[in-house]
Amino acid sequence: MIRKRTFFFAAVLLWSGLSRAQQITVAAASDLQFVLPEVAARFQRDSGISAKLIFGSSGNFFGQIGNGAPFDLFFSADSEYPRKLEAAGLAEPGTVYEYAVGRIVLWIPQDSALDLNRGLTVLLDARVKKIAIANPEHAPYGRAAVAALQHENLYEKVRDKLVLGENISQAASFVTSGSADVGIVALSLAIAPSMKERGKYVEIPGEDYPPIRQAAVILKSSQQKAAARRFLDYLKSPAIIELLKSYGFSLPPAADQPPHTRQVP
Repeated sequence: MIRKRTFFFAAVLLWSGLSRAQQITVAAASDLQFVLPEVAARFQRDSGISAKLIFGSSGNFFGQIGNGAPFDLFFSADSEYPRKLEAAGLAEPGTVYEYAVGRIVLWIPQDSALDLNRGLTVLLDARVKKIAIANPEHAPYGRAAVAALQHENLYEKVRDKLVLGENISQAASFVTSGSADVGIVALSLAIAPSMKERGKYVEIPGEDYPPIRQAAVILKSSQQKAAARRFLDYLKSPAIIELLKSYGFSLPPAADQPPHTRQVP
């Protein structure tokens, strides 16, 4: 009887350990809040491994990881953060993968009378009292918004109207809630199924701001490195690349990536 009980408890412990091994924790930039859950759902269907997704600003995640936050993967809206983690020995060497280039749009509520055909100059309209952007101190999309405004010589004229979201998702929520009249947000949010009926947008020319090159990396502290590698490899599959495109992301030039991170054709 004792031997049977021992075997039973050993089996339970083994099962619980395997169950825990079937989940990875992913810290992800908030511009991925609509597309990444779909990626994770497909990945779980095909692999049996689930992904716990936590969304926020890339800069804040960078600081948290430096302080030992227990993530397995980091999806950043700024490729420099994963590279800095790798250089600091906090990421698995050779796992930085540039998965997308983000784009920004000028976004207004569906019932707004503002003329988007005017582009960014519409922000000078007297009806525009508040302009939502992500905080440029730690959000790459916020830095892109500031760069685009500076490119059009508008930043100093509208800076007093700016309201800063903790991340690009919060900036978009300011517009939907009526706390801002207009926002400069990620294209991936503006065209997401649950958002596109709530607003309308015009894309800001890509040459008006530095490319928002986004990258993922496996963290050195991960206890699920094999599962994390499978998720990262899954991201490179043609079906997922097409999914990212459908959410408004462009692909970084493969030639600019190290050979070990280039996308499969």
